[in-house]
Amino acid sequence: MPWLLLSLLFLQPAATDLRVRIQKIIDSSGAEVAVVMRTLDSKSELALDPDKEFHAASTMKVPVMIQIFRDADAGLLRLDDSLPVHATFPSLLDSSPFAVDRADDSDSTLYLRLGGKASVRELLELMITRSSNLATNLLIERVGAERAQQTARFLGAWSIQVLRGVEDGKAYRAGLNNTTTARDLGVLLAAIAQGRAASAASCDEMLAILGRQEFNEGIPAGLPAGTRVAHKTGWIGEVVYHDAAIVYPARGGSYVLVVLTGGIKEDSVSHNLVADLSRMVYEERAP
Repeated sequence: MPWLLLSLLFLQPAATDLRVRIQKIIDSSGAEVAVVMRTLDSKSELALDPDKEFHAASTMKVPVMIQIFRDADAGLLRLDDSLPVHATFPSLLDSSPFAVDRADDSDSTLYLRLGGKASVRELLELMITRSSNLATNLLIERVGAERAQQTARFLGAWSIQVLRGVEDGKAYRAGLNNTTTARDLGVLLAAIAQGRAASAASCDEMLAILGRQEFNEGIPAGLPAGTRVAHKTGWIGEVVYHDAAIVYPARGGSYVLVVLTGGIKEDSVSHNLVADLSRMVYEERAP
């Protein structure tokens, strides 16, 4: 039986109380929210709407990163390979060109290198730590969205959809979107943390990149200062805000926490909601 289904059967009283308190926070927010928590030793689990589908936003960059490292492990590419930097890509809908807009990207530095080249390693860093849309599309162009999705399914993320790159307006309006569930992201992060997503060395590199995340308003904001967190955020204004993390408390007892939200118009409100839920989970697990 899947671990998240088992969690519904074997929750301890404290975990059940936490579930009730989290549900009250979610209900009072008026937002769509899904939460998954699982310790890396699989001894404690919690799930609220784990299979609810959300627009993935930039969390889809996690399976793209996994595919890059698996290809590097297989000798299909090298992290030091250079890729041409360009900002125009074919739409998934009809192959017509669309341009990634610097004004809509959370990283502007890569646009200064248009017409030049950047290494796969540099693009990975920008894709995860600064959520660069341009870097993401260049990497998807290299490995293919379909292959990233197939790998995610192979690792147990059964419903995640990695259909395309980002800022493909025609595809977005046609409903051809990347989607995910809290369950799927939790599965992928656990696979990285446990050294199963790729080689052990590649998983260590992925954790290091995720640990350098520059957008820390969600899950990390609810944790004691200095707590190690490896995570990826994703947001689309007034549509979704997500944070998917591996949390390493100083006292031990590492866990995966995924919080997906939808329908909150103000960024600060969604950030605070995710931080509050993160704090509740952490404090419940404190000795």
